[in-house]
Amino acid sequence: MTSTAIAPPPLAPALAAPRARAHEVDNRAAYVSFGLAYVLGHGAAAVSGGDSPWIALPGWLPVTLLGTGLVTGIVLATRAALRAQRGAAAPDVLSGKLLGAAWVVAFTALFLAITGLTSVLGDPELGSVLWPAGSGLVVGLLYLAEGSVRRNLLHYGLGGWLALVSTAALLFASPGLFWVLAVAGGGAYALAAPLEHRRLRALAP
Repeated sequence: MTSTAIAPPPLAPALAAPRARAHEVDNRAAYVSFGLAYVLGHGAAAVSGGDSPWIALPGWLPVTLLGTGLVTGIVLATRAALRAQRGAAAPDVLSGKLLGAAWVVAFTALFLAITGLTSVLGDPELGSVLWPAGSGLVVGLLYLAEGSVRRNLLHYGLGGWLALVSTAALLFASPGLFWVLAVAGGGAYALAAPLEHRRLRALAP
């Protein structure tokens, strides 16, 4: 009578050693750029706005600082997303392309909405309030979508915070609105950058 060796059962998936997901998007550079845009751009608008400005700055400077940081951040975020898509499965590549197109659609819709409101109401100064708050809301909602698709809780949480802060800032008159965006928005990005580094290290094989 021969004995048959009994092979041990395979390791259950729940007990298997965790493995890092491939093709993770590295958002560190984009977070730093967006954070600088918020701190320098909105910060410059905050210190130079109101009836008693702290510093007299030309009106074009805050807009230039904000725009430069945002455009740079969008470019860096796009490069990081494209880099992560190399060798990815077709469904993941399609999701990345759709998310990239969502940025264009969302900001085009924001432009049309603000242009229409300022034109119909006859108040061009309204754009100086709606653009910073509206762009923060749009970015926050896009982060929520990206965080959901990529299963990135940090990105999702940052998006939710930016969406809430940007809309809550409308409760304050200028320059209070810009102070809220600079401190709460820029501070969130400043915190998210090192947390993103920690997240990527945890996912590294």
